[in-house]
Amino acid sequence: MLATASSHAQQRGQRPDAGAAPAAPVQKRQLSNGLRVWIVEQHELPVAQMSLVVPAGTDADPPGKYGTASLTSAMLTEGAGARSAVEIADALDAMLANLSATTDVDSTSLQLYVPVLRVPEALALMADAAQRPTFPTGELETLRQQRLGTLRNARENPDAVAALAFARSSYGTHRSSAPLIGTADSLRTLAVGDLRAFHAAAYRPDTSTLIVIGDFTPEQVLPQLETHFGKWQAPGAGRAAAGTAQAPPRHARQVIFIDTPGAPQSRIVIGGVGPANSMASFFPMQVLNTVVKGRLTSDRSPALRDFTAGVRSGFDMRKSATPFVVSTAAQADKTGESLKALLDELAGVAKGVPADELTRAKDEYTRDFPKTFEAAGRISSRLRTLQSLIVYGLPDDYYANYASAIQAVGEADVQRVAGQYIDPDHLTIVIVGDRKTVEPAIRALNLGSITAMTVDEVFAPAK
Repeated sequence: MLATASSHAQQRGQRPDAGAAPAAPVQKRQLSNGLRVWIVEQHELPVAQMSLVVPAGTDADPPGKYGTASLTSAMLTEGAGARSAVEIADALDAMLANLSATTDVDSTSLQLYVPVLRVPEALALMADAAQRPTFPTGELETLRQQRLGTLRNARENPDAVAALAFARSSYGTHRSSAPLIGTADSLRTLAVGDLRAFHAAAYRPDTSTLIVIGDFTPEQVLPQLETHFGKWQAPGAGRAAAGTAQAPPRHARQVIFIDTPGAPQSRIVIGGVGPANSMASFFPMQVLNTVVKGRLTSDRSPALRDFTAGVRSGFDMRKSATPFVVSTAAQADKTGESLKALLDELAGVAKGVPADELTRAKDEYTRDFPKTFEAAGRISSRLRTLQSLIVYGLPDDYYANYASAIQAVGEADVQRVAGQYIDPDHLTIVIVGDRKTVEPAIRALNLGSITAMTVDEVFAPAK
């Protein structure tokens, strides 16, 4: 829930789940009110999975009201129509169904999973949640306190501190400099009126898309969708503002240090922020990440092998400026050696990737595609892929030839994105550790000036 530019990349994974092929075709329809409907027949199990995709995520939070989008979606099932949160939960349990909403940077999705025989009843619940949430004050206060608790706990979590420090240092005043759930200050001030206003502006049939996958034909399911969603009308012409798409100004390499006295390990986060609308370079970015992961997790660097607790890397694909992050936990007295090893490997990739290494990376990425899926897994995988097409405005065949698109990536493609994300002269480096133990070794690397931040400054109100 705290997810930021750096932590979110690893939570979401590095690629949409293509590979659910052979996939039934998407049959595109439209309800009488203009709501777009994408239907996929899946007859292996008598279940249905649906997702209402709303093109407004945390990047659409109003200025000074960070957390609005996330809190709005969380409240959809806390009271809707004539039902309370408890009544919604009881009804879903009786139908063996699940209804939940999630918000990321670029979109919100309200997802329903239900046995196909219970679709009519479940659709009534889903329609109420999407169109008629009641935003009860008691449930809002409960969620508010839960999220404030999450932020308090994050202050004691070195990984969360490092991730947020990276976001704040990299994004400046951009929305992505703050946690997706909002800041403590913004969460305390958000009121029911803020959520109602955001819902009215963002949740609209003329901008949303309903994905429907299940054991039925379009002729069977469309009348039910029309019954529950066809009368949905947008209140007026206003819409939620789109997220800021511009990348933050590129800065010189910066080193940020957060002192945690006595810490036995140091958290290290290294990364860069590249252009907006990065899906145009999606496939080269995945190959680049495979190369980086291969180097950082192999035995070629004794310091990384012996002194770190695993190294992770990944992109967080988004419409606005996209981050690439490498992170690890290093033994405190070996932090300097570990950081140098990480930077040396990234600098090596930035200089160039040999043809044989590039080929191995592409083959590895292709080989790791899921070959088979459990039936329910195939539905979820297809749903995520279709949501990605909708949110990023991609052509229908974008993932159809996934493996061939990866194999078509050339050395120049990888070097182009490497220059955007891991240029050694433009990296942001964050260390959370015992300053007395760690700082002398960091200074000896001559990376430039070190900016000290306190945990209070990391979690201060975003500006």
